Amino acid sequence: MAIPDFQTLMLPVLRQLASGGEQAPSLVRAAVASIFKLSEEELAALLPSGRQAIFSNRVAWALGYLKQAGLAESPRRGSYRITERGAATLHEPIERIDIQYLMRFPEFVAFRTASNDDSEQTPSLAKVAAESTALTPDEQIRQGYTRLQANLATQLLERVRQASPKFFEELVVELLVAMGYGGSHEDASSVVGQSGDEGIDGIIKEDRLGLDTIYIQAKRWKDSIGRPEIQRFAGALQGQRARKGVFLTTSAFTTDARSYAGNLQTTIVLIDGAQLAQLMLEFGIGVSQAGLVKLWKLDEDYFVEE
Repeated sequence: MAIPDFQTLMLPVLRQLASGGEQAPSLVRAAVASIFKLSEEELAALLPSGRQAIFSNRVAWALGYLKQAGLAESPRRGSYRITERGAATLHEPIERIDIQYLMRFPEFVAFRTASNDDSEQTPSLAKVAAESTALTPDEQIRQGYTRLQANLATQLLERVRQASPKFFEELVVELLVAMGYGGSHEDASSVVGQSGDEGIDGIIKEDRLGLDTIYIQAKRWKDSIGRPEIQRFAGALQGQRARKGVFLTTSAFTTDARSYAGNLQTTIVLIDGAQLAQLMLEFGIGVSQAGLVKLWKLDEDYFVEE
């Protein structure tokens, strides 16, 4: 079973609070997880940030929204309980509590419209429907960011494919130096992009001290790279008694090519177009910052009174 979205969780969370007394989020999570028969693997699954479990995050949002609607309250830090309104809600013949349901409560409407202009006191039905996604607000932000990054990577790779061979060689230098290889930019550019010597486009230091060298092959191709190209590169490495090589391309590698490279004693790292674009994004090559958004959260420790 997949992890339920936070709106699906709201009714079970409220029912758990109705079981009596003040309850810590951990107790609520355990009870609701049992209802949905979530596995240990599902409970341990983390958000992309790697800092919080997805299920814990969604239960927290469910509790927060129920509180904003006046169905639950938090009498003290780390504790929740059902309100009279929440208890009355459970006496209604309802099958689901979601954002559209919560919009019947004025406190929740005020919460949802707090950031709107004064002229828009009540959200339109279209807007409410659009906001009634199964994702929590922070999941929506991360999903939007992922989509933007994927679109940018596609544009980036297309521009690289349109560039000249010389530009591509310089791009490879920029990327490898940004990743920590090659020592200085001058050292790297002096060896990468020289005349192809037996299938080798360049040699670069593995680190600033030059303790080892890495041989490079770069292909700005549209067609997939097959096993024969990898075999030629491997042969060139053997002729140089080299132990490490990197084969970069703007296209892709065939399954046969990857299988062959993986079975060699010589280490050959294959970087296809998709990975190349991701590395360029990660190390800021060919892109510039368009803006910066800071996400804040409540600092509960700040409000602790001694």
